[in-house]
Amino acid sequence: MIPFTYQRAEDPGSAVAAVAGTPAAAFLAGGTNLVDHMKLGVTSPELLVDVTGLALDRVEPLDDGGVRIGAGVRNSDLAAHPLIRERFPVLSQALLSGASGQLRNLATTGGNLMQRTRCPYFQDTTTPCNKREPGTGCSAIGGWNRYHAILGASDQCVAVNPSDMAVALCALDAVVQVRGPDGQRSVPVVEFHRLPDGEPQRDTVLGHGELITSVDVPELPMASRYRKVRDRASFAFALVSVAAALDVDDGRVRDVRIAFGGLAHKPWRATRAERSLLGGPATRDGFGRAADAELEAAEPLSGNGFKIPMARAALVSVLAGLAGEDV
Repeated sequence: MIPFTYQRAEDPGSAVAAVAGTPAAAFLAGGTNLVDHMKLGVTSPELLVDVTGLALDRVEPLDDGGVRIGAGVRNSDLAAHPLIRERFPVLSQALLSGASGQLRNLATTGGNLMQRTRCPYFQDTTTPCNKREPGTGCSAIGGWNRYHAILGASDQCVAVNPSDMAVALCALDAVVQVRGPDGQRSVPVVEFHRLPDGEPQRDTVLGHGELITSVDVPELPMASRYRKVRDRASFAFALVSVAAALDVDDGRVRDVRIAFGGLAHKPWRATRAERSLLGGPATRDGFGRAADAELEAAEPLSGNGFKIPMARAALVSVLAGLAGEDV
């Protein structure tokens, strides 16, 4: 057994101070990802600071029609919350497509945003992995890479972000509220996760000791939907997923939000596709051209070229459904 110290936080300030003051420390919430990695030997923190007792477990309406989601809100509670189901169905659908019922009962909003890749080489400590041990190499580039990235990857890492919830939050223009040693700051979800570049070991822009306290989701005055393509109906990570919201006026796209999952090291905001669609006809042909514009930059690996047509078909299907077509 690898020894560690356990500490229950009394308030956000003391939690931040405890982790910031210990280099090998980590926050513990649901533990559905962190504890797995401790068992596998992927990580070995000396101190775990339990934040589950903090008052961060509420979903509250905001004056602008949005919601504030506490970092400690369980995924199952968030998916079932009346405000989320009514105003942000894409988020509820994304949450319900992730993991299993038992895991959703434990997993938290903040922890979901912080979960690490499920790349098998990252989780296997006998194989080289730049994300786990920078400078050792990326086994997936020349290995088994069916689930891996086709957008935004580098020669350092081709792993993908595993979160369904984060893809929906990216499309929703959500903002993460963070408390750290230097005070409070806000980080848009679209900027929260990093591409690998030269530092694949860094998943997010957070510094050591920074704690997610809540996520703010602005009002969404249009229909939204989430679709996940995977190998089996439950407890499987996305090969491709799409979170989209669409507003159509007189047959033309007035507003649109699109994010992909399963394609990149972070939830991928499809800005090229969005620009292609704005003001254009809300038709399958238009949706297909938008998908092509986004996926033109794709660089598939030896085992995942199928993701390009799969992502195209998923996006066209979701947008057609939002536009009122039968799919």
